[in-house]
This record gives sequence, structure tokens and C-alpha cells, in this order.
Amino acid sequence: MGTKHKTSSNAFNDIPIGELKPGMYVVSISTDNKKLSIKSEGYILNDEGVNKLVKSGVKRVCVDPVKEKKTEQIDKVLPELSSDKPKDEPKVSLEQEMKQANKLYKNAKELQHKMLASIIEGKVIDVEEVQEITNAMVDSIFRNQDALSCMSRLRIKDEYLVEHSLNVSILMTIFAKHLGFDKSTIEELALGAFLHDIGKVLVPDEILNKPGKFTRVEYEVMQEHVLLGLRVLEETPEISEIAISMVREHHERIDGTGYPHELEGDEISEYGLMIAIIDSYDAMTAERVYKQGMHPITAFKNLIMESPACYDEALVEQFIQCLGVYPVGTLVCLNSGKIGLISRLNKSKPLNPCVRIFYNARLKQAVAMEEIDLSKSKYKDQIDRCIKPEEFSLNLVGFFKAAFID
Repeated sequence: MGTKHKTSSNAFNDIPIGELKPGMYVVSISTDNKKLSIKSEGYILNDEGVNKLVKSGVKRVCVDPVKEKKTEQIDKVLPELSSDKPKDEPKVSLEQEMKQANKLYKNAKELQHKMLASIIEGKVIDVEEVQEITNAMVDSIFRNQDALSCMSRLRIKDEYLVEHSLNVSILMTIFAKHLGFDKSTIEELALGAFLHDIGKVLVPDEILNKPGKFTRVEYEVMQEHVLLGLRVLEETPEISEIAISMVREHHERIDGTGYPHELEGDEISEYGLMIAIIDSYDAMTAERVYKQGMHPITAFKNLIMESPACYDEALVEQFIQCLGVYPVGTLVCLNSGKIGLISRLNKSKPLNPCVRIFYNARLKQAVAMEEIDLSKSKYKDQIDRCIKPEEFSLNLVGFFKAAFID
């Protein structure tokens, strides 16, 4: 059996690789007689993760037993989520709202570019202009939240900073609406989320866009983006305390391991707890030039694994409840070989959403577009897996335009 090593207040177990199981939290790894620091310490999600370490020649691992999770708990949470709340019917159809959402998303990206350029030039942010666009986004989400949710899934790899803040604002609005916040508070939350990463534009490009792991010094420089963002907002008139708290707290974690103030538990506001979840989720699922994004269900599992140490457990469950096991806009392949996008959730049957079909992988050709409700007994199809458009050389943006915008 493994031996115990004490590091600060934690007792870590040093075990042979053969004893490593999904759900364990790995702190470091050893190859033969050489001990290495693992590139990114964290949870082993599945057997594949164990096998990767074995193939890499890892002989022993150091694990933190305090953080170990039971993987069966994770697998149960996702499919069993269901809502007892009355169904929130959209006020307009997805097709009707999509054209407006497309225009809003484009205008919001242009405003982000303009705002970040102003910060670099040392100018004061025009909060009224930002609030106008975020309020319009809130209105769109109240009409039909699936439209902007779909737009947030269409990413451009070299525009991460701009799209990330915009997508976090969209997700924050959807989440706050799900939790029952009043509209005026949701508007402040949407504004704060839109501004949460503004300090990053003042971080040197070579660090901000570095594809590999940060050095200790580089990581400290990156962490400064929170304080840099707060400094910008201090010079911005009429900015709400809610918005400021979200900028200040989006990297804080419940166990005190976050930054910049290492806040713990109740020291973090509810808004800070919410944006920590959303910020991490969008970062995990984002496509970048140097990194593929995770599928939503994998990101959900990571959030569950890291709760309640880093994220509020109840809020994580509500967030998954809100987006659905397969969020709107997710590209999926059915067991028949049909490919389509999740177009609508089924709150009572989260594993059986509505899918807008447009391609057949077995025939390798486009098919007549149709929306199928997987909860209806006449449809025998079920979701086989989430996929990425490049797996089948699909023009996802082109499909969106043909289906919803043109």
C-alpha cells in the first residue's frame, strides 16, 4: 500500500500507478526514480486518464485523499437532473429571435473591441454604451434564451478574449433568470460579466496568449488582470457594486485557493460564486488556437469534481440544471448517424432534448432539415455522443445561417 507524506495541512498518499482510480485527486507523479510535478494537478475523471499516465511511464502518483470524489456520484448527477419549476415558455420562436440575436452578438463583439482599445489608450469606459448593449441582450434572453445561447457556441478561435466575456455575460443572464433574480439585478449581473476580464487587455500579449504552462512569475503577472480591471473601474463613473464584485471575485475559490485576495466561503458574494462557475465553464469549453475546447458534459463533470472545494455545490447543480445536460447549440450525433444541433431543452427529460438535424454521417451528406423531439415515443433515435464539426468537415457557421438567419 502507499505511504503518507505531509505537506502543510494536507496528508498526501504516495501510491503505485496500479492503485490509481477515477475520482482521485493527483498532486504529483513519479517516473522510475525521478519525481516530476504533474503539469496540471487535478482529478482523474475516467479510466482513460489512468491509462494515459501508465502509457507515459508513470510508476507512482501522489494523491490527496481529502479531495477524492466518487465517480458514480458524478455520473448520477448529470442524467438525474430534472426541474420541478413550471416550464418557462419563450415569448417568440427561435427563428424569430435568432436574427435579432445574431445582430446583437455582432454589435456586442464590436463594442468589446472598442472598449478594450479605449482601456489600452487610458480612456474612461462609456458605461452607458455598455449597459445599453447588455440590457438588449437581457431582453433577447427574456424573449427566447436559446437564440443567444446558440450564438455563444459559435466561436472564433483567435477572438477568445472578446467572445469569452460576451459569452460569460450571456450565460450569467440565463443562469440568473433560472435562479429567479429580478430583471434589474440581472441587468447589473450581465454588465459585470461583460466587464469581468477587462484587465486582461493590459497583460502583455506574450503571457496572455502563451500556449504552454506559465512559469511562476508569468502566472503572477496573469493574476494581476483582476486588480488591473478593478483599477479601470475605479475611474469609471456610475458603475454598480454588483459589477465590481464580479470583477473582483471571479477567480476566488471557496477553499481560499483563488486570487487575488484568497477569499474563503462566505467572504465571497453569491454573484462571485456564480461567475466563478460560469467563467470556468466557458473557459473549459472554448476553442482556442492552441487548445481544443471540452464538450459541455466533460466541463460539467470537472465542475462537480471541484465542488464543494472550489465551487458552490448547489449552484453547480443549478447551473447544469439551467443549461441542460446537452446545452442548446451543442452539436451531437444520434445513434442512427444523424447529426444536428440541440435546439431546445426538455426540462422534464434532460437526456431527450430537441435536435435540429441537418446531416447524415453514414451517408456523408446533408439531409433535409428537421427538428425532432427525442422525448416523443415516435422517435427511436437517442444521442450517441457530442461531436465537433471538424470530425465530419461540417460548416457549422454556414448551417446556422441557413437554418436561422438567412
